Amino acid sequence: MAPHNQQQSNPPKHEAQLDVAAIYAQNAQFLWKNLARAGVADGDLPDALQEVLLVVHRRLDSFDGSSRLTTWLFGICVRVASTMRRSRRRRREEVIDPNQRTHHLVEANNPEEAALARDRTRRLGEALDRLEPDKRAVLVMFELEGLGCQEIADLLGVPKGTVFSRLSSARQTFLLALERLERQEQHSAQALGVTR
Repeated sequence: MAPHNQQQSNPPKHEAQLDVAAIYAQNAQFLWKNLARAGVADGDLPDALQEVLLVVHRRLDSFDGSSRLTTWLFGICVRVASTMRRSRRRRREEVIDPNQRTHHLVEANNPEEAALARDRTRRLGEALDRLEPDKRAVLVMFELEGLGCQEIADLLGVPKGTVFSRLSSARQTFLLALERLERQEQHSAQALGVTR
């Protein structure tokens, strides 16, 4: 533990300096990344971030400092992401990323390879969507972003063992979801008389 010169009578740091503007200024990138890790679509990230800040504003007085601020914020991100993903599933709309337009032009050169790549990306996304948001976030941080378990634990303010547990569970669920999706697609292809 780092030495400090504060006296016991001083109020904890969080009580003196916490307001939504300061939280946003210090944690905007953390919030944005964790909303994306938890499965919020790129087009929905600004709305999700705004919703997180509204929740922070409403519940700031309930933050008692018993956990790290980032842990508290992560929990809010996970809940907002979960709600937004359910809402998105209900409305079933697909937002086209402007960057994908260029990608579509490139795909015209090899449409079969492009279709296979889109299919793999869709399947991976569907498998990730079957994970609980906190487990999904740990899996994404470890497998896709290359963060170590200790880094993830420090970032989320949880014990390293919790990261191991979430990662193990997320991997199992993810692999089972991929297998299930593959079986469903094979069954559908067979029903249509298409060989894969």
